Amino acid sequence: MKREIQGHYVNVSTVDEKVNAFVPAPLPPRPTIDWTPDLRNKFDQALLALGRLDSVSILLPDTSLFLYMYVRKEAVLSSMIEGTQSSLSDLLLFELDQEPGVPLDDVQEVSNYVAALKYGLNQLAEGFPLSMRLIKEIHGVLLARGRGSNQTPGEFRRSQNWIGGTRPGNAAFVPPPAEQVMECLGKLELFLHDQPEPTPVLLKAALAHVQFETIHPFLDGNGRLGRLLITLLLCEQKGLKAPMLYLSLYFKSHRQYYYELLNKVRLTGDWEAWLEFFAEAVVVTATHAVETAQQLLDLLSKDRVKVLGLGRAAASTLQVYRALMEHPIATAGYLVGKTGITPATVNKCLGHLERLGVVRELTAKRRNRLFSYTSYIDIMNRGTELPGR
Repeated sequence: MKREIQGHYVNVSTVDEKVNAFVPAPLPPRPTIDWTPDLRNKFDQALLALGRLDSVSILLPDTSLFLYMYVRKEAVLSSMIEGTQSSLSDLLLFELDQEPGVPLDDVQEVSNYVAALKYGLNQLAEGFPLSMRLIKEIHGVLLARGRGSNQTPGEFRRSQNWIGGTRPGNAAFVPPPAEQVMECLGKLELFLHDQPEPTPVLLKAALAHVQFETIHPFLDGNGRLGRLLITLLLCEQKGLKAPMLYLSLYFKSHRQYYYELLNKVRLTGDWEAWLEFFAEAVVVTATHAVETAQQLLDLLSKDRVKVLGLGRAAASTLQVYRALMEHPIATAGYLVGKTGITPATVNKCLGHLERLGVVRELTAKRRNRLFSYTSYIDIMNRGTELPGR
């Protein structure tokens, strides 16, 4: 549906030139969304897919183990959209204080994303509302260390920014001027809290994501935070029982169309085209997450049977195996600390797991040997592969 421009332009002077900055109209869209049969059907499919994803989270023997890796996969993908070259294995090595195969800033950025997501989810679990205050705090964690740490972490911008181009004058998009950011965010917060009217949670997440990206309230990290906002909102408002939906892979795979749709919403008010894309992203992503969970369940079941066949050595080997499920690249020393088993026994268990084909040694060193639960990582890695690596 075509509407008028979804906001207005104001003329600002910045970097020695005058440009038009876009100030979005508050949500919800006016006139209201045109729920054609096709769009309604697409949203119904998305809600069913979310329901199936929630069901899988209940069936998993240990949801926390799945989430531990799934959150890290999302961190890699979301940061990859911003240009980092870190892989899932790089992040796991970094967490073990091992040398990753990429620049340290890249993997630090991914690690910050994991910390920011955990912080946000923990605050919501403690009963804190999803507010601009919490968004600022999450941003502070996201940019705490490494690249971006000089871009006022945890503070809304006080200067003009732009998207694309080398300066505001040749930018693809110029967000609102700094002095209007707080007013725009205040109206967005009211919308998140069902003012002026209640909005179903999935629709709210779709609309709020566009609005946040349009306001672009920080000097850096807006893309990652805008994607985080979707998951945090769904968890806070009980659209999901566990944080298992992350749309970064879909957005990454359709990046150009994604940006075109955001601009189309701003200029022509075609929210319906964006909502159709968003609902499809939810369907595809939730279905993929269900398949991934099922593949992991099958793998864990098969490998557990192998370990149980070890007889007397099975009990201690299962403990080591469980620790590898939690962190599928590990040193023997890490596994000793995690399990409380003696170094000699851990090394024997690793020998058993190698012979069973469950783990593979990544190094030939006698000390600080690295072991990988390769099949587990392969399943989680799908979609995060880096070209040439």
